[in-house]
Amino acid sequence: MFPTLRFDAVLVQAVIAGALSFSHLHDLAEAAGQDGWKAWAYPVSVDLLLVAAWRRMRTDGGNRDAWLWFTIALVASLGANVATAGMLDMNDIPPWLRILVAGWPALAFLGGTLLAHAHPPATEPAPPHEPVETPETEHTVERAPEPAPELPPAEPEPEQVPADAPEAASAPSAPAGSVPPALLDHARKIADTHRAQTGQAIDAVTLRARLGVPPALADSIALQLA
Repeated sequence: MFPTLRFDAVLVQAVIAGALSFSHLHDLAEAAGQDGWKAWAYPVSVDLLLVAAWRRMRTDGGNRDAWLWFTIALVASLGANVATAGMLDMNDIPPWLRILVAGWPALAFLGGTLLAHAHPPATEPAPPHEPVETPETEHTVERAPEPAPELPPAEPEPEQVPADAPEAASAPSAPAGSVPPALLDHARKIADTHRAQTGQAIDAVTLRARLGVPPALADSIALQLA
């Protein structure tokens, strides 16, 4: 695919103006005694200095050196265009103009070197971007419910024995000497605790309620604890 060429009036106008200026500079240099390839090098030198100064002006903004060399190159180009328009006798160039044409290479070299090695202006560092403060959102942390304190084990309530229940029918009477030793020791501990709390000896009814034994066995234990 070949790129399509588009007609640009501005570009055509620039090419025509550059060619005319180039021709005028060549004619003036040749009339001032610069013959051969030297006459063709003069317009190249003037136009290159003009372009270099313009580019430096675009880069550095208000650089005074760039403006100075741009003005010098523009005056040289305009002077050649005006001189070849019949203002001067091209067959009799004045000495001062010959001096300017002969000294132009050194002047153009100085201007091009200064423009090429000019330091760019120090740019101020951009201010650091301030961090955008975002509103802090409150986070609610749900805590697990604390476990309920463990209650001490409740003491078993004494069995309520009806008063009108026949004691003889609940269990057969046991002889006094048939109390197991382990039960007797447990009854003794209960009796000691009751005495320490109330200051009185435990009776058979309370002992029977604490141990949950038949009345006859409770009476037998009470007799042995007495």
